Amino acid sequence: MLVDSVSLPFLANAVIDFTDELIGARFVVQNPNATSSCGCGTSFSI
Repeated sequence: MLVDSVSLPFLANAVIDFTDELIGARFVVQNPNATSSCGCGTSFSI
């Protein structure tokens, strides 16, 4: 996985995992810096 230098501070201490389930495969990000996120889980606020 590549992360640009501007985005890297937003992912500090985040855990990125890959899951492969019946509904599909995806990356799951658990970000302790996020204060809120959207319902679909694709965006967050710090």
